[in-house]
Amino acid sequence: MKKTLGKMLVIMAVAILIGTFIMAKYVTAGEFGRDGRFIAYDNGTVLDTRTNLMWAARDNGSDIDWPNAKSYCENYRGGGYKDWRMPTQDELAGLYEKNETYKSECGWFSYDIHITKMIRLTCVAPWASETSGSDATYFDFSNGERYWNNQS
Repeated sequence: MKKTLGKMLVIMAVAILIGTFIMAKYVTAGEFGRDGRFIAYDNGTVLDTRTNLMWAARDNGSDIDWPNAKSYCENYRGGGYKDWRMPTQDELAGLYEKNETYKSECGWFSYDIHITKMIRLTCVAPWASETSGSDATYFDFSNGERYWNNQS
């Protein structure tokens, strides 16, 4: 009985230590930088302290249609989180910063992107979650406008 109890305690201790090390990877993300209300972390996430929304520091790196963008968001595992989703148009609009600008090379074109430098967009207009029939919304970070377009 003593041996079995001892083995159980050792197994429990090892399991707790392993769990602690695995969780520490996600819990102890270090602050990488600040830009006004935004805090960038070294795990590839950016916190908007005004809305308490967590954002990916980078997008997928290419132009994709709406269904693939939705799938990408739902399957994204940045920062060790599993509950990512496609943002709404209002959430994207909340990131628009008229006085913040960086250049984005999008195919043949270059655009001024008005968003914190902590979040890097490959192009100018990420998809949003709202849909109607075969159309979906997106937000244009070059001019701050909202649009509808065919999902493909």
